[in-house]
Parts: sequence; C-alpha cells; structure tokens
Amino acid sequence: MSNYHIKHFEEYFQVYRKSINDPIAFWEEIAEEHFSWRKTWDNVLSWDFSKPEVKWFDGAQLNITENCIDRHLRNRGDKTAIIFEPNDPSEPAEHITYKQLHERVCKFANVLHDKGIKKGDRVCIYLPMIPELAISVLACARIGAIHSVVFAGFSSTALSTRIQDCDAKMVITADGGFRGAKTIDLKGIVDDALRDCPTVKSVLVAKRINSNIHMEPGRDEWLKPLLDDSYKDYTAEVMDAEDPLFILYTSGSTGKPKGMMHTTAGYMVYTAYTFKNVFQYREDDVYWCTADIGWITGHSYIIYGPLANGATTVMYEGVPSHPNYGRFWEIVQKHKVNQFYTAPTAIRALAKQGTEHLEKYDLSSLKVLGSVGEPINEEAWHWYNDNVGRKKCPIVDTWWQTETGGIMITPIPFSTPTKPTYATLPFIGIQPTLMNDEGEEITDNQVNGKLCIKFPWPSMARTIWGDHKRYKDTYFSAFENMYFTGDGAIRDEVGYYRITGRVDDVIIVSGHNLGTAPIEDAINEHPAVVESAVVGFPHDIKGNALYGFITLKETGETRDHENLRNEINMVITEHIGAIAKLDKVQFTEGLPKTRSGKIMRRILRKIASKDTDNLGDISTLLNPEVVASIKDNAV
Repeated sequence: MSNYHIKHFEEYFQVYRKSINDPIAFWEEIAEEHFSWRKTWDNVLSWDFSKPEVKWFDGAQLNITENCIDRHLRNRGDKTAIIFEPNDPSEPAEHITYKQLHERVCKFANVLHDKGIKKGDRVCIYLPMIPELAISVLACARIGAIHSVVFAGFSSTALSTRIQDCDAKMVITADGGFRGAKTIDLKGIVDDALRDCPTVKSVLVAKRINSNIHMEPGRDEWLKPLLDDSYKDYTAEVMDAEDPLFILYTSGSTGKPKGMMHTTAGYMVYTAYTFKNVFQYREDDVYWCTADIGWITGHSYIIYGPLANGATTVMYEGVPSHPNYGRFWEIVQKHKVNQFYTAPTAIRALAKQGTEHLEKYDLSSLKVLGSVGEPINEEAWHWYNDNVGRKKCPIVDTWWQTETGGIMITPIPFSTPTKPTYATLPFIGIQPTLMNDEGEEITDNQVNGKLCIKFPWPSMARTIWGDHKRYKDTYFSAFENMYFTGDGAIRDEVGYYRITGRVDDVIIVSGHNLGTAPIEDAINEHPAVVESAVVGFPHDIKGNALYGFITLKETGETRDHENLRNEINMVITEHIGAIAKLDKVQFTEGLPKTRSGKIMRRILRKIASKDTDNLGDISTLLNPEVVASIKDNAV
C-alpha cells in the first residue's frame, strides 16, 4: 500500500528502484490495490518499440468513470468533486458533489445515447471552461465514445481539420464563452467549421452567454431541455484496457496536427498515481489546476487524475487578469486552495504586476505549487517561491507532454530537494536518458543531449489517430528502441534534469506548443506574400514569442507595412487562433537558404534573439548577401 503515496526522499529511491527493477510487479500492485476492475488483466505489459506497439493491463475490463465517480459514492457522495469558479467574480461559484456529478454525467450519457452515439464513435467538444465541459468528457467515457476536446480559442479552420481528421459524428459546443472582458462566438465558429464536415450529424449547444445564434434545423439542439428530460442513471459501458479513451491534437512540425490517441486503463492508473504523489493530495484538500481542459494538462490534472483519487478539483472559466491581477489569489483565498498548478507564462505576467495584488489575500492554505507547459525561468521560479509560496511551499516544476499522458520528470514535494529551473528526477517507473547526435547514449552527468525514454509507461499515447506510420517516424525512428521526446535536456552532477526546449520546429508560446509549419502556411496564403519563416525569440511574459520573416511579392511594396502586419495576423487568427499571432514581423528581400533550398532557421533564430555575433559560416548559403540585410533591419 505504501507505494501509492511516497512521503520522503529515501522512500522515493526505494520505490523508484522497485519500479525499474520489476516494472510488471510494480504496476500490477498499483493497479490491483487502487482501482475497480470489471475483469482483471491477462497480461500486465507487452511492448515492442520497433513497431511501435505497447499494451498495458491487456485483457482487463473497466470503465474509467466508475473509477472517477461511482466508487466514491458510498463514502464521498456528498463531498465536492468539482468547484466551478465563473469568469465574473460576482457570479456565485458552483459546488458539484460526487452524487450530483454522477447524476449529471449519467443524464448526459443518456442524451448522447439517444442521439445515436455509441462505443467507438468520436465526439468533438468545443466548449468554454464550464461544468458541461468536464461532464461531457466523462459522459463520452461512460458510454465508450472517444472524446476529442478542441481548445475553445482555436479558429474554425483549426476546429474543422480536427473534426475531419477523426470523423466526429457530433459536436458539443455553447452559444458562446466569456474570456475576461470579452465574449467569444463559439457557435458561429462551429457553424463555419462544419461547412466541410459531412460526418457531423448533430450539434448540442449549451447556453452560456445568452446570445442570439443561428440553430440549424435537424442538426442543432439546445442541450438543457435534453438533459432536463433525461434519465439520471446510466450503466457504464464495459471497456477493454486498450480501448481508446480520447484523441487530443497537438502541433506537429509539419502542418497537419497530430491526433494523439490515449487508451483507458494505463492512462487511468498513471494519471491517478502521479496526481496523488506529485501534489501530495490528502483527503480534504482543495486542488486547482488553472489549465484549460482543451489541453492535456486539463484532461489529466483537472478531470481524470483528481477524480480517480476522490479529490476536490477547481475549474476556473476566466483569465488571470480579470477583473484585475489579483483574481487567482482571490480564488485561492475563497476556496482555501491547497495545491496550485499553473504555467510559467501566468507566473511571469503576474510577477510583472508586482506583489500588491498578492498582499491583499490570505494564501496560507497553499501547500504545494506546480509549474507546467514549459521550463520555468529562474526569475519566475524565485518570484513564485518567495511571494506566492512564502518560501514554505515546494515548487514542482513538471515536465511531460500531450504524448506522455502524465507527468514524467518532477520533484516529489517535501521529498526531492528542488533546484530552480530543474525538473529534477524521473517520476516512478520512468527511465529517461540523454542521446548524442551520433545516436549513442550519454552515461555521464554534467552533459546535455536529446531526451529519450527507454521503457514504456502506462499512460503513453499508443498511436497518432489514423496514421501509425507518422507515430513511428516522429517518436521512434530517431533512436533505436527509444521514445524520442523532441526535447533537449541537461543532466547535472547529481542526475537532475533541466529541459532546454524543443529541438524541432515547434515553439512553446505561453505554454502552448505551436508548430511553425501551419503558421507559415497561413501567412503564405496572404496575396502579398511569397514565403515566410517563423521562429521563436525570448519574451519576458510568454517565455517565447513568434517572429515572422516575410518576403513580399514586390520587394518595393509601397503599401502600408503596418496594415500588412495586421492583415497577416488576422489570417493567422482565422486559420489557427489568436494564440499563434506574430509579435514581430520583418519584411525581407529574401530568406537565407542552403543550396538545396532549405531555409536556414538557425540564422533567423539568432537574429530574432539579437544574438548576431556568431552566425557561423554563411558562405555556403545560396544567397549569403540577404543575411546582412536581414540583420541590419531586424525589428
């Protein structure tokens, strides 16, 4: 039993060694003792990274919602499962107990069933951070449908490509959403997206902003009347361990988003186990992750991980700055939050406002602080530690990915000595290594290399939906018998890991992975543009921001460049979403290219970062003369 809740550093090493020396016995014990199964497994693990094929708890049967809801009803039925904190602070918070959550999920499951959704069907969810988002996710899981949540900040084009890629039969959305002082026309975006989505037969619409919207006869229905008429019980579908649970899209370095497909049993076991330990959750704690459920962090650490442990999890609809920069701290005080998990971008934005917004609030309930989405810089780490945690709350700087399903490298609070900017040590069962460019494993410390994982873990994605070859090529072809993360890392003298960032053309902006290819594709659609290259550059708040080098059709283009910049950002917003807008735009006569025509992004990154002292040998370029011009006119 003790393996489930690690409380001190020696215990971490004991449990870690056990998990590495005999992973099958280790994970079998965790799975057996802490979850409900309709049928236990025939085989704990089979794997072959050369195919790649991984199966955990094969032959087992379960339903994840019975583990997240039903099994808590007897002892925790009246305990709050979800606290919904609305965008507007004058609107009261909603406390949903496990009993109420059970009833609402069952009613929603009946609505889905009545609309013809069955096991294996894909349902696309495009909702703001309101209770219906968590409830619809769980309702899909209860009937065995595969949910695909799309972040409600994405454009209609981005939504449409995701719906088409997974052949979704249904979209669940809202009339609109609140985001700070703004409202977003979600239903209008869905209507635009569905022009090219013949597989969608029905759209369920939640009412949130009470706007006047178009309802397509025979396709669109208001959700509330259907729920009101629905029966409050639904027998959960029996799922196999390796049945798909959800598809979640993440940016690739090519234009097409990657639909990471996660399965049921291993994902459940790993997210629950990491949640319990990384946040040191205790029975009456209140836990808050500020992410959106449209990202993997929200899936694993707002919904599945917390609820599998019978926790109380906070869902916040708004942004850190509305109605002022004290909003996060007001919520912490109001709900007596014990564990607080947010992104470095939010920390930097709040730090920039000083401490006056913090000082009004009582943050003494806080026990653990978490960071997620990108490596946290030292200045932000210290501000978070000193001012929010008052030097009493350990910071868990967690590294993981959409592809990994759960946290992979992290301190264990009150156990692992922390070190600013370092994610520290691998979580239980995780076997990381660093590889050099020659494909050899680096065994020393005080080195940097490409971060790989040597052995499967239960929550890893099993494939890219509809494209297993791409899954193999992306993650398992760079190094033999290894999962390649796409990230670089440093390992220090004691074996602590520090993530240095992406080694491919994916840029982490405000914690969101943005592939440069789809942004460039959007820019290149503008009639005045010949070609473009997008790179990241350091940004005080976002960590990285986007810098676009853009060549126009007419080099002596006389039109207003400021207008052109705005138009280009509008095109990006339409195709991808506002999160991908360029902070800086430089119009160029050409882009530096190799003789084979490849754009030399390395040079552009250095120029964007104002690191131009050593651009390396540019004499071999096809057009070395453009480098000086770009450098001289850098924004």
